[in-house]
Amino acid sequence: MRDFLAVLIVLLLLVVAMSLVTGLKTHHRRREETLSAVRKRGRTIVVEVPAERELKVFSKDYNHFYYGEHVIPKNQIQAVRVLINGSPIAAYASRRFPSAVVLPPTSFNDKDKGIVKDQWDVEIKTTKGTTLVECGAIRERVSQELARKIFEEVKTDVDAL
Repeated sequence: MRDFLAVLIVLLLLVVAMSLVTGLKTHHRRREETLSAVRKRGRTIVVEVPAERELKVFSKDYNHFYYGEHVIPKNQIQAVRVLINGSPIAAYASRRFPSAVVLPPTSFNDKDKGIVKDQWDVEIKTTKGTTLVECGAIRERVSQELARKIFEEVKTDVDAL
C-alpha cells in the first residue's frame, strides 16, 4: 500500500511538473510572437513592461513611440516625467513647445500595498493628451530601470526630429 501511494504521488508530481513546463513554453512562445510582431513592423524595442496579465512593449520608430497599441507621435510630445508614487522626480520639456508647462501632480497617491513598494511610471504629455506608462512596483530596481530607460529614450528623441 505504501509503494502504491508513493507511485501515485510521483505520478501526480510529474503531471504538475509537465503542466508547469507547458505553461512556461506557452508564455515564452506568446512573448516571442509579440516581440517578433513589433520587429516586423520596423520598430525598435525599448523595453518590455510587465502588465497585469500580459507583456506590453514600449517601442519606437523614426516618427513615433508605441506603448502596446497606443501610438505617441514624437513631434507632438510636449513633456515627459518620471513619477514615483505619483510624484515627479525627473522632467523634461520639449524645446519645440516652450509654452508647455510641466505641472506637478495635484495629489500624492500612496497606496498601501503591505510591503512598501514604490510605483514607477512615466508620463508622456502630448498636444493630444497624456499617456501614462505604468512601469510597476517590482522590487530590486526593475521598475526604476524600466522608467529610467523610457524617460531617456523619449528625452533623447523628442527634439531630434
